[in-house]
Amino acid sequence: MSAVALDLEATLRGRRDAGAKTLVPYLTGGLFAGADGDWTDVLRSVASAGADAVEVGIPFSDPVMDGPVIQQASELALASGATPPGILDELAGVDAGVPLAVMTYVNLVYRFGYERFAATARRCGVAAAIVPDLPLEESEPWCAAADGAGIQTVMLAAPTAPDERLERIVARARGFVYAVGLMGVTGERAALADSATVIASRLKAITDVPVLVGVGISSPEQAVEVCEVADGVVVGTALVRRVLETRSPEAAGELIGSFRDALDRG
Repeated sequence: MSAVALDLEATLRGRRDAGAKTLVPYLTGGLFAGADGDWTDVLRSVASAGADAVEVGIPFSDPVMDGPVIQQASELALASGATPPGILDELAGVDAGVPLAVMTYVNLVYRFGYERFAATARRCGVAAAIVPDLPLEESEPWCAAADGAGIQTVMLAAPTAPDERLERIVARARGFVYAVGLMGVTGERAALADSATVIASRLKAITDVPVLVGVGISSPEQAVEVCEVADGVVVGTALVRRVLETRSPEAAGELIGSFRDALDRG
């Protein structure tokens, strides 16, 4: 089955040019599949609630960037039979009306085959990929395969990166630059880390590619605060926790709607 991939970077640039802030929820693919419900209903719900794009995690058994909540979601998805080909196939049947990005780890992509993964993702309606454990210095084979298939590679920028490295990261980034809000794994925090606005400012000074901050964005208020500098936010753990607790697409949509409302009010 083939699906149309919407252009992620063009969408985010359009939102920025219109004076809006971008909201990208993260959802673990395959979570509560089969008898427990259809995870793609959650994807459609958050898209309808105001997401500008959706990041779908392809579960991996050793997710080095993910905190305990997303690790739990990945374990549940894997236990229910989630696989990379299966999640991509399911995405092909989702008409969410917004661009889709996948996030996974390089072992899965390498095992799948760079060219095959990129081509399959594109055929299934995926616009972009995030591979957080693929070092910049080793990224060219994947990036070449992704470019050839029309997949935009989102690059991550850590708050500890020196200026020279940030220059090389943004030169390679497509879709958006993922500004890592603080060092450590994903998770909810009581307050926005100072490093989130600092890394966003550093990136905004050197690139025109949209800059979104993720990791540690736990509330609508924190999203608004960091978007005084950044072009948008990625919201992961807060959404995945809501899905784990409620198993409700409607509850997930309500949460993302609260972020959308706050960002639109500024």
